[in-house]
Amino acid sequence: MGLILDTNFVITAEREAKRRVPARTDAFLAAHAEEAVYITFTIAGELACGRSAGACRDWERLCRPYPILPWTPEILWEYGEIYRHLAAQGRLIGGNDLWIAATARVTGHALVTNNLDEFQRVDGLTVIGY
Repeated sequence: MGLILDTNFVITAEREAKRRVPARTDAFLAAHAEEAVYITFTIAGELACGRSAGACRDWERLCRPYPILPWTPEILWEYGEIYRHLAAQGRLIGGNDLWIAATARVTGHALVTNNLDEFQRVDGLTVIGY
């Protein structure tokens, strides 16, 4: 199983690196050194919106350490499945989080996030806090 690092993890890692002090993201990655880590196409898009990526080269630097998982037809369908299920329960999560959850379910990777409340609503999704 691999790990998908949510946007909040990548941003926290960036902030911690700027302080040049090993912190919780370093400790988490060290504890999971045997796992492959990824971000999704959606996470890469969210990173492009942030202040840390004011220029394209900054965005590329943020994304470079992590292979980006692309969308697939299976992920597109899974998005709809998750959406319908959560909407029927009145527990819908944000659109970008739906894409991230769909990617994680299709690939079988766990999601590393501090947004536990929303992602734990998605059945069959392994969510790990950091």
